[in-house]
Amino acid sequence: MDPTQLPLDADDILTALRPWAECESPTHDAAAVNRMMDLAGRDLALMGARVERIPGRMGYSGCVRATLPHRSPGVPGLLLMGHMDTVHPIGTLAALPWRRDGNRCFGPGLYDMKGGNLLLLEAVRALGRAGIETPLPLTVLFTGDEEVGSPSTRDLIEAEAARHAAVLVPEPGGPGHEVTTGRYAIARFAIETTGRPSHAGVRLAEGRSAIRAMARRILEIEDMTTDDCTFSVGVIRGGEWVNCVATTCTAQVLSMAKRQADLDRGVERMLALAGIVDDVRFTVAQTVTRPVWEPSARTMALHAQARAMARQIGIPLPHRSEGGGSDGNFTGAMGIPTLDGLGVLGAGGHTLHEHLLVDSLVPRAQLLAGLLATVTGR
Repeated sequence: MDPTQLPLDADDILTALRPWAECESPTHDAAAVNRMMDLAGRDLALMGARVERIPGRMGYSGCVRATLPHRSPGVPGLLLMGHMDTVHPIGTLAALPWRRDGNRCFGPGLYDMKGGNLLLLEAVRALGRAGIETPLPLTVLFTGDEEVGSPSTRDLIEAEAARHAAVLVPEPGGPGHEVTTGRYAIARFAIETTGRPSHAGVRLAEGRSAIRAMARRILEIEDMTTDDCTFSVGVIRGGEWVNCVATTCTAQVLSMAKRQADLDRGVERMLALAGIVDDVRFTVAQTVTRPVWEPSARTMALHAQARAMARQIGIPLPHRSEGGGSDGNFTGAMGIPTLDGLGVLGAGGHTLHEHLLVDSLVPRAQLLAGLLATVTGR
């Protein structure tokens, strides 16, 4: 099979992608993410897929699971997996509207990772137009809480992956068409300080400021960072009135490590910080964790197959293990062959200059289509 002969066009891909980009879908707005799932589900149905909507839980959106027609539906197939939630709040389109500037196309979530999800569909469409049937059945799973660690969907992802021969994840690709064959371990924590209120103008000394205590803790936590395990603090909230000594302050902590043992030690250090200092209580709760995903022989065999396909297309395909968790952490850690970072190239993820590179669309779609047409099992 020659993937360069498939009917794929960058302008057509962008036309299909624009409605997705303009359907804002921040993780914590379940209704917004469900609207995005409606768009994706409709596109999949038009392709002939059998589309299922899986209800959400924990306040998050539902998911879309779609199976493409295949002559052997019971055979373990390929799971094509991506998330439709973004970090951009509703209204981001005003500051980051859809626009094309030469080789760059801007919009919220285009790079991470609606562009890659759309490429999956375009690859399947191209194979259909060319009359090429995939050796294995294809299942698409789109989830809506990946940006916060997949707390409501990890069980679904793992159960679905266990029924498949391999997993392809179109998260953004790296420089030089780099793909991902492993990811670091990640843990998140919710921390809180509880102090004692008082009138900030009249009885300041009687209070114990939760904000002040949190500020000290933030410095302490971030100073725990080493080459083996990092700590960063964000999403800080505290206080109600400027003339009141704050009673409570909350924050979230992200910790990342290349090795699971290093993360486990980091978790122990974080949990050990709980206690009372100067009449201010400090609590730590571990929330979600992504296990380390170390490249397996079967994952590297999958990469070798992808690299051979990339040579036909005329692009390199280096690989690496990297930080920045994805749902590939779960499937890779299960030992299922997983190839991640198969999506678009670009930059600015999670920022107001997020964009994809237009000239990456066709070769990356060709690569995906080539894999779909040639991967034959474990």
